[in-house]
Amino acid sequence: MNTKPVLILGIESSCDETAAAVLCDTNILANVIAGQEVHKNFGGVVPELASRAHQQNIIPVVDEALKKAGVKKEDINAVAFTQGPGLLGSLLVGGSFAKAFALALNIPLIPVNHMQAHVLAHFIKPAGSKEYAVGSKQPNTEHQIPTFPFLCLTVSGGHTQIVLVKDYLEMEVIGQTTDDAAGEAFDKAAKIMGLPYPGGPLIDKYAKGGNPLRFKFPVAKVPGYDFSFSGLKTSFMYFIRDNGSDNNSISPEDFIAKNLNDICASLQHTIVQTLVVKLKTAAKELGIREVAIAGGVSANSGLRNALLEMQAAEGYKVFIPPFEYCTDNAAMIAITGHYKYLQGQTTGQETASKARLYF
Repeated sequence: MNTKPVLILGIESSCDETAAAVLCDTNILANVIAGQEVHKNFGGVVPELASRAHQQNIIPVVDEALKKAGVKKEDINAVAFTQGPGLLGSLLVGGSFAKAFALALNIPLIPVNHMQAHVLAHFIKPAGSKEYAVGSKQPNTEHQIPTFPFLCLTVSGGHTQIVLVKDYLEMEVIGQTTDDAAGEAFDKAAKIMGLPYPGGPLIDKYAKGGNPLRFKFPVAKVPGYDFSFSGLKTSFMYFIRDNGSDNNSISPEDFIAKNLNDICASLQHTIVQTLVVKLKTAAKELGIREVAIAGGVSANSGLRNALLEMQAAEGYKVFIPPFEYCTDNAAMIAITGHYKYLQGQTTGQETASKARLYF
């Protein structure tokens, strides 16, 4: 039996984060991310600027990841890359680099679904001590991972899904947003209030000092396990315009300034409860006792606390990924590539990046 460890290079470039990671089996050796500050000037990601920044960042990021991992490019067994979904121009940069890297070293190329990778981020294990070396016995580290089947609430700026995870590569989306994602609702609400981009983390920050029950916002009634957040965004816009009532006694700017913490706390409470209620309903009806969260919004403290309260009150076993694996990163691409590599799910140079990609 071949016990030689498998080294996977992961490449992520679906939006505005250029990332590279090196994984030894399921143990992370390096995870490097380069952000893009240019989008703050525009209040959101500009696709053309994002793809240009990826072109500038991709080689330095990969080089740094290899150095941090202490491996040479010739040691890599396969390269995994984000095939989609995402911004097409951004995806093409990462995909083109991955193809060239694999072709030059004559190693397998592995396409990865970005949303599937968010779920599998839960299976990334720490590398252990600094003395950990490729080929040596893996250190004994405690790392809790969910067991199959489990439910994963995957929430980001572009997606909101409840995924039934049956195995590493066998997943079924049983609920999703019918319009806007929860992360987009956070960011758009922040923009309405004049907060800088990205606004979601700022709402989380201000919400910690506010009363979550001060203001009431509507929750869309959607059948099954699906969600809808477009109505909430519209309602929030009118709420700010009308100062939370029919009495326009002060300007929207003054209203926000005087009530910022409570507004953020109430909005966050509404979004979080919408997500958790659906997740809890799905878990109960399907008889599943293990639930997880993933995606950029899983870094939100309100959502994390709500899941922990659900665990304490109702006995569910909750899995929350480390902060560095919540937002877009290449470690999650590499771990997905690891499991696809073991099953021989590789591709050729003809593979294409896809802005829309489902699983």
